[in-house]
Amino acid sequence: MNILITGGASGLGEAITRNFAKDSSNKVYFTFNASDEKAKAIENDFPNAAGLRCNFKNAEDVVSLQSKLSELNLDVLINNAYSGEPIKTYFHKIDADVFATEFQDNLIPTIKITQAAIASFRKKKSGKIITVLTSFLLNTPPTGSAVYLANKAYLASLVKTWATENGKYNITSNSISPSFMLSGLTKDVDERVIEQMVENHPLKKLLTLQETADTVLFMASATSHMNGLDIVLNAGTNLR
Repeated sequence: MNILITGGASGLGEAITRNFAKDSSNKVYFTFNASDEKAKAIENDFPNAAGLRCNFKNAEDVVSLQSKLSELNLDVLINNAYSGEPIKTYFHKIDADVFATEFQDNLIPTIKITQAAIASFRKKKSGKIITVLTSFLLNTPPTGSAVYLANKAYLASLVKTWATENGKYNITSNSISPSFMLSGLTKDVDERVIEQMVENHPLKKLLTLQETADTVLFMASATSHMNGLDIVLNAGTNLR
């Protein structure tokens, strides 16, 4: 398979990239921006992996990546990249312009890249889109996460649209909604909060990056009958 992982050089993205690259028959492309050393390390470890620099905040970078997608002959697109802080402050204290800026920095690039991927998938009449969301869309959201969750909720609606519009072309669109994980994205969360999360967790342990990456790997090879679905990784805490 030919796979593209956005934001694939650090955190969850790195775990996903390395998971796919372990299979030498895969050609794994991943985007990165500031993670130069990690990108080089992945390429050194896996000859079948190639990093593509793309700063989502730079429109020219996004357009350049769009133009390359047809050449990559992708089978799978994994929308993982997120630029910004997941936790900011209370909603009423956030300048409204912040919502617009993060929409421009995160959603517009994802939309453009996915549009290019779908165009390529339609020509070959096959393809898989996997989008990383968050289980906080189902559960009580953490304080200060309004901007992050607004972005993810918008993507959640697009996941279903992509599935509906492209299913007849053998193109699937699914998402994965992991619960809290320790990563660079969550590095500033207070240790006492993390300890409390572990204590309250049904399994008494947090979800790991590797567990999530393993699920993404499964989704990439799943039947085309699995379409428009969201796989939630939160130990069943959203069950009614």
